[in-house]
Amino acid sequence: MVTIVDYKTYEKEDGTTFNTLIVQGGIEAVKNKETGRTYLTTRTARVSCTFDELTCEALKGTQLPGSVKKVNSEPYEYTIPNTGEVVTLTHRFEFISEEESILKENVILKEEVI
Repeated sequence: MVTIVDYKTYEKEDGTTFNTLIVQGGIEAVKNKETGRTYLTTRTARVSCTFDELTCEALKGTQLPGSVKKVNSEPYEYTIPNTGEVVTLTHRFEFISEEESILKENVILKEEVI
């Protein structure tokens, strides 16, 4: 399950606007690569939608079946907000609906059998 925690409004080049919902997955325990210490975090992703701002605001707290998964992407630069450090990332986080997840699992299982 993911929870809608916020939304963000963007403006296109032609001046029109659209909203994305910000969804958050469950709590995960992660081990720090440098210190080896465990910390808790959650993954978030943005999902495009056709809702206006009032609807987006009203949807905060709503839960949806699915998860936020790490997927590979073309390398891009990201500035860490707290430190200003610029790092190169090769992944992004994406919302995967429960239905999509089941389909992908079935395809993987089918390929493994062959």
